[in-house]
Amino acid sequence: MNNSTHTLLRLLFIVFVFFILTSCEKKDDFITDSSYTLDFSADSIVFDTVFTTIGSTSRNLIVYNNSDQPVKISSVRLLGGTSSAYRINVDGQSGVSFADVEIAANDSMFVFMTVKIDPNNANKPLVVEDEIRFITNGNEQKISLVAWGQDAHYIVANKLLNGYLPYRIVAAEGQHIVWQADKPYVVYGYAVVDSTGSLFVGPGVKVHFHKNSGLWVYKGGSIKVNGVAENPVFFRGDRLEQSYQDIPGQWDRIWLNEGSINNEFNYAIIENGFIGLQLETLDASMGNMLKLNNTVIRNMSGWGIFSRFYTVEARNVVVGNCGLDNVYLSTGGSYDFRHCTFGNYWSEGVRQTPGVIISNYYKDLYAQTTYLGDLDKAYFGNCIVYGNIEEELAIEKDAAVAFNFKFENCLIRTSLQHDSLVNCIKNKDPLFKDASLNDYRLTENSPAIGKGKPEVGQSVPWDYWGISRLPIPDLGAFQFKP
Repeated sequence: MNNSTHTLLRLLFIVFVFFILTSCEKKDDFITDSSYTLDFSADSIVFDTVFTTIGSTSRNLIVYNNSDQPVKISSVRLLGGTSSAYRINVDGQSGVSFADVEIAANDSMFVFMTVKIDPNNANKPLVVEDEIRFITNGNEQKISLVAWGQDAHYIVANKLLNGYLPYRIVAAEGQHIVWQADKPYVVYGYAVVDSTGSLFVGPGVKVHFHKNSGLWVYKGGSIKVNGVAENPVFFRGDRLEQSYQDIPGQWDRIWLNEGSINNEFNYAIIENGFIGLQLETLDASMGNMLKLNNTVIRNMSGWGIFSRFYTVEARNVVVGNCGLDNVYLSTGGSYDFRHCTFGNYWSEGVRQTPGVIISNYYKDLYAQTTYLGDLDKAYFGNCIVYGNIEEELAIEKDAAVAFNFKFENCLIRTSLQHDSLVNCIKNKDPLFKDASLNDYRLTENSPAIGKGKPEVGQSVPWDYWGISRLPIPDLGAFQFKP
């Protein structure tokens, strides 16, 4: 056999092997049926209200190919294009239009969406809509996108204190500033009321804090929050999605130093931050106090009320479900709580500290220093202190300074034996309506019904909702009404 014959045979063999290999190669046999339709995890994606200029959290859509063959989606397109308030990510790629997107047989892919809404200078929600269009084998399917946006007053930090605390002065020295309910207020950083400045917050105002943000009333400044029962003032985080409604720790705190006049909160709801109210005398008492009336503090990841050498008068106050203590009164001061409810059924983790702590000292673990202060008075009348751990009251006393406290006609979960617990009910479940949801109204068999001291009830004759307590008051902020 000559060389030319060998060469020909080799070529034939190569062609044969190539034919065999290519004939065995698996081909993508995409479905071509024009009646084929994709399946989706939802037919519309609805975003809860978001503030204008603030991006939402992402939503997701799952696109299913329930066929035994792979499918090629010829077009996935955000109909609003680049001018849309929405942004989408298809199978890991960001953009507004995608071609020839493949999904394997009996498989799926994710589409992620976010929305950012521009201001419209109106105090009403605006609806922003768009659609995602899918075309498969000439068959068109659409997913609706719907979001509501809200314009707001934006308070953005423009100064930095000690290199770490960003803030903006909202009431300068000598200024009297009024916040009204024309639009919500959104705070980035700290909103500061400076010395001799004052801030008045009217009925229905909603103040929303971004992460690590808060409100600081500096020494000599003052604040008056003047909500009403049917139109309270809200202090909460700036995420308005339903999934954020009860998440603690979304913002930092409201921090009050000694005021030029009495600071006052009436019908305020403070929720979902780290510390509800931090009350701290920086230099010396100025002879004023914080007046808390008909105020609710709830879902704080740290303290509801944390105080250092302050003066507080509280009536119909509810503090519920905090990660540390509902109330921590430290370094002395003077306190008068009447018809208040402190319920702690924290379920976000393990809580190891009582609901209420009263102390005439404070240990600064960072500075390795203990601060002492006279506790002139800590009076609790017709109150409830209860929760889901065995001991909900702690008394911490340093004999070097004054320590005066009294619980009178209160219901308390405690093993403490002390002469200053006068006519108190111990370790009986108050039978709240739904403590897990911060509903601390009493149910009909509650042992707190009719057990209040009449003289204390007369000093606070109306409960949180305006129901008369007379002639026989119940304990806590809510008078039982069938």
